Amino acid sequence: MSLSFSAFTPKQCLITGSLEEAALAAFHHREGQSADSVLIFNDETCAIMDIDLSGDAELVRRKAASYPTSIAPVKKGPGRPKLGVIGKEVTLLPRHWEWLASQKGGPSVTLRKLIDAARRDPQVNKQNSREHAQNLTYKFCNAIAGDLPGYEEALRCLYANDQAGFSYHLSGWPIDIAGRAKILAKGSW
Repeated sequence: MSLSFSAFTPKQCLITGSLEEAALAAFHHREGQSADSVLIFNDETCAIMDIDLSGDAELVRRKAASYPTSIAPVKKGPGRPKLGVIGKEVTLLPRHWEWLASQKGGPSVTLRKLIDAARRDPQVNKQNSREHAQNLTYKFCNAIAGDLPGYEEALRCLYANDQAGFSYHLSGWPIDIAGRAKILAKGSW
């Protein structure tokens, strides 16, 4: 799977591509004596990639190429790693532990069954997708659009599931920023 990154100025998207391409676009934009700041986003998570753009283009490319873009591997610990079972701590109240212990198969089996049932439930999946889209949209907008007109109203509409209101409040935003916000929010409606 190839990761995608986007470099944004306060007014436009410079590029969407690899991290190296986004870093070089940001570097060249700043090198052109532009006063605009540039933010590089991981398109999947909307996390800002904090890459040092000092030095020449080749140095920036090497910094971007060596930048860690994946989540740290899970530490080996208790469980049954050969079966893919990972032991982690779960904190519950005594009444929850009592109920889990009384279930057939014990706490671990019961928790796995509850999780599997929730994962198959279309309502739970729809709600999780909505919340995920809202969180990504918030992260993006908070990072780049906080000073734009209608920012707070747009976010209120996002969380109120008001697509028309959300689009209305984005109408005064730069086209690339409003467009990305609408794409990210699509799963909210």
